[in-house]
Amino acid sequence: MGIATFTSLGLSPALAQACTSAGFAAPSPIQAQAIPALLLGRDLLGLAPTGSGKTAAFALPLLQRLAAGPQRFPRRVRVLVLVPTRELAAQVGDVFLSLGRSAARRLKVEVVHGGVSINPQMMALRGGADVVVATPGRLLDLLDHNALRLDSVESLVLDEADRLLDLGFAAERDRVLAALPAQRQNLLFSATFPPEVQALADSLLRDAVRVEAASQVEAIPEIEHRAIAVDAGRRTELLRHLVAQQRRWQRMLVFVATRYATEHVTRKLVARGVHAAALHGQMSQSQRTSVLQDLREGAVSVVVTTDLAARGIDVPGLDMVVNYDLPRSPADYVHRVGRTARAGLRGVAVSFVSAATDAHMRLIEQQNTLRLVREQVAGFEPVELQPPVRPDAGSGGIKGKRPSKKDKLRAAAAKLAGGG
Repeated sequence: MGIATFTSLGLSPALAQACTSAGFAAPSPIQAQAIPALLLGRDLLGLAPTGSGKTAAFALPLLQRLAAGPQRFPRRVRVLVLVPTRELAAQVGDVFLSLGRSAARRLKVEVVHGGVSINPQMMALRGGADVVVATPGRLLDLLDHNALRLDSVESLVLDEADRLLDLGFAAERDRVLAALPAQRQNLLFSATFPPEVQALADSLLRDAVRVEAASQVEAIPEIEHRAIAVDAGRRTELLRHLVAQQRRWQRMLVFVATRYATEHVTRKLVARGVHAAALHGQMSQSQRTSVLQDLREGAVSVVVTTDLAARGIDVPGLDMVVNYDLPRSPADYVHRVGRTARAGLRGVAVSFVSAATDAHMRLIEQQNTLRLVREQVAGFEPVELQPPVRPDAGSGGIKGKRPSKKDKLRAAAAKLAGGG
């Protein structure tokens, strides 16, 4: 069997040429599996690591089907792509706009998200759109303003679907789904699908095709995974040391747990002469865009961020990701480290591990099929070798391990039943 080409997958010569112009030498594994099924209108669940070309995997067949279909009606939308973050919305929109220039007819693509004025977006949606890429909150605002209708949507895409199916998006997601027609094509794409969201994903799909392309982090050999043992109180000093010693790392993302930590760690780095900037969800969209542009252009070398940047951030040549705070969910490790080693380049993912977080790091390793030696850096050897013992200690904030309200009620009932 010969090597697949974009034409052999069923794409038009014009879209195949658009792929060549975009630098796609050949279909990636997720593209080769997904495109034929999507051209047939099948529902699909796609698992693929970040940087694997999954956006083009759904954009290409949808663009071809749109170009072959009827013209749009006023205020109607034919393809809706939901994404969890503003940055991802912009990135997905760029892919549709770039590839769509080669479609058989001119297609209208609109990107809508919060953090900017709604009025220009309302004006842009006059006359409808073939494709709308949206964050859920802003999409609902536009629906409330009667700026668009969703009752003609033919294809719904949930990109980073595991995040959109999480409880945090439940209310917004359910309102959007209620505005959609019952008969539609459903496409769910993500690098991970934890068991707690799999059932909800299955409920959205009908006779779906499941495609999977190397979703585990060990399948991406370009990433060098490292774990450095360090006391929690010395992580910032160690980070400064790594930045100073490793001059070959020109661009770095540092993940922390809170907005306060982004600003605190950034101040410490800047005080030592490091070109660093903070990035978090409380910043305006223009501020967030400016920070990322500075990182891409080299004006800053280190961006300290929350999990806001774990998805939808594409910084060419990002050398290193540092888990200053470990991700709460082991699945989020995949998304964080996937910011580096993109487009065939190599990258490094470093996790700081203290005695208190070592057990959680082992859980991350287990679920991502990793086994990492705990390195030590001279001058930063840990002295706290045992986790702190607290009588009321729970899981330390590890997602999925903290007792729920129901768990606590069951425990109390069991204690009463036992006469305790």
